[in-house]
Amino acid sequence: MARKAEDEHRADGVTPELDELSSTLMGDAFDLLAAGKDVDVLLVVGDAASNVASYAFSDDGMEECLAGAHAKVRELRRDGGDPEVGLGEPVRYAITYEGAVADESGAYQDAVLLEFGEKGYKAYSAYSYVKGRGEGDGFAWTEPAPAGEVEPLL
Repeated sequence: MARKAEDEHRADGVTPELDELSSTLMGDAFDLLAAGKDVDVLLVVGDAASNVASYAFSDDGMEECLAGAHAKVRELRRDGGDPEVGLGEPVRYAITYEGAVADESGAYQDAVLLEFGEKGYKAYSAYSYVKGRGEGDGFAWTEPAPAGEVEPLL
């Protein structure tokens, strides 16, 4: 119940640190797609000292991998970080993965989806349509569009 009350008092917006973390992760996903590679469910987590740890989830279906990424953020929160990789208590995270999003006509288009959040702030999702997978410089993406709030993990 305390978690629910905490969620009601979260701040709106995105800090510059979270914007940089999530933008870098999206860029990494675009680079993989441009090279014709699959984008696993990718997670990056940052602490207050700007240490960052990266994790990839690919041994299961998309839903299970996404659930695994969510569970990893909660685990890192509970454990106060990941000392093996130099990560202190997590304060921000971003998760990205491949999917499809309906466009204005209702047709589904390939997209990279992003979830991101920061301790004390609301968590959000966004997407970018993509095309030209494996075409190197011919690969294209749209500017990220907001997809709404998601459950905060920190």
